[in-house]
Amino acid sequence: MSSGNRSEAVDVQKSYEVRTYGCQMNVHDSERLSGLLEDAGYVRAPEGSDGDADVVVFNTCAVRENADNKLYGNLGRLAPMKTKRPGMQIAVGGCLAQKDRDTIVKRAPWVDVVFGTHNIGKLPVLLERARVQEEAQIEIAESLEAFPSTLPTRRESAYAAWVSISVGCNNTCTFCIVPALRGKEKDRRTGDILAEIEALVAEGVSEITLLGQNVNAYGSDIGDREAFSKLLRACGKIEGLERVRFTSPHPRDFTDDVIAAMAETPNVMPQLHMPMQSGSDAVLKAMRRSYRQERFLGIIEKVRAAMPDAAISTDIIVGFPGETEEDFEQTMHAVREARFANAFTFQYSKRPGTPAADMDGQIPKEVVQERYMRLSALQEQISWDENKKQVGRTLDVMVAEGEGRKDGATRRLSGRAPDNRLVHFTQPEQAVRPGDVVTVEITYAAPHHLLAEGTPLAVRSTRAGDAWEKRTAAAKPAGVMLGLPGVGAPDPLAAAAAPACGIG
Repeated sequence: MSSGNRSEAVDVQKSYEVRTYGCQMNVHDSERLSGLLEDAGYVRAPEGSDGDADVVVFNTCAVRENADNKLYGNLGRLAPMKTKRPGMQIAVGGCLAQKDRDTIVKRAPWVDVVFGTHNIGKLPVLLERARVQEEAQIEIAESLEAFPSTLPTRRESAYAAWVSISVGCNNTCTFCIVPALRGKEKDRRTGDILAEIEALVAEGVSEITLLGQNVNAYGSDIGDREAFSKLLRACGKIEGLERVRFTSPHPRDFTDDVIAAMAETPNVMPQLHMPMQSGSDAVLKAMRRSYRQERFLGIIEKVRAAMPDAAISTDIIVGFPGETEEDFEQTMHAVREARFANAFTFQYSKRPGTPAADMDGQIPKEVVQERYMRLSALQEQISWDENKKQVGRTLDVMVAEGEGRKDGATRRLSGRAPDNRLVHFTQPEQAVRPGDVVTVEITYAAPHHLLAEGTPLAVRSTRAGDAWEKRTAAAKPAGVMLGLPGVGAPDPLAAAAAPACGIG
């Protein structure tokens, strides 16, 4: 966490809890919110406190039809707790706050602070202002006040980190409200990005994920179409940085120089998450996606030619307005051709404020559900078949934290292969820590994980493992657990609740 001047407003240590909904961008924003609060003198509430904190912050998502109902339900459950706890404060930020503004306080008058996606740095000031003035503070900036990476951070992992390279999006996908809430794309200076990565590596981080709404459009501000591939190659020159990932690219901007940079830069992992959304040209046109099936599958073919072992994943929306059975069959065809390692598949739901919400041809729920089940079954079989190809391979697995729920009962550990597949492996005799690297031979494959049942072939202690051990030891006296429940290391496929906010 960055250091800064502690607020004099917090005379005694008060506790905080941040609840995060939505995509990777929100998870990363929550790290900033936690850093801001700790910089102001607050301490993190113990895991499982469930609202029993002096400050509870909701970092919201607005992409689902019932997102507001979920928020107000959670706020309602906190109302009696606040009545019994004098001085407790509740803040609501994120995309839903940016969208609904005054509505939140009208529907939940016990909320103290409402802030938007562009001014998360104001949270401590707004909390103090609400306390002194004894009235709700609503502050929604219409444009970005400061790039989030300039703010203090309480990162959720000691060995892996998000690094934002841009915010906002210039696309106009009809199902997505993100551009309206996060604004047009703003790129960060390359020098600042690399400086942050170098600082993280110096602290022990060995894996970084470059993050943006449309990550490979990086450079559009300055008109450099190869800026993203140059950034990937620059990451390859940072000593001590073992793994580089990115999410999420857009097929429109996915150029051959990016494929070449991925293939030729050793620490850029052979993994790609690229949203397809639909395999139907007609539906893609209605979505305002600027590519068609042939273009998308052509990119996949080029990636596999350059990196035969690359694991490719995607996002797919089923039941978009106007989708016919023929359209859906085109999606099924594209999935068979692409052979994704896995896919985040979503049933279309109206997203208030998007053009698609008012389109004719809304598909009945039962039809959407039936198509969703057929697609899920197809992808499940493909994922399993693709994972079976890994059996017998020797892989270097970075040990993860919180990835294996059954590890304690099975005496196994879990981690991520270079291509981001989840691997459960037999616990070696010597101690290993999150961030260390274990070499294993894959003996079994399931649709969503791999298993290495034999004794690990090698164990490599790392500076990342040292950083995790140091951080864990420092956290024990305060009783603060590392990581958000169920989040684990900031991996583009396992973190957050899947990339459903329109990223890519």
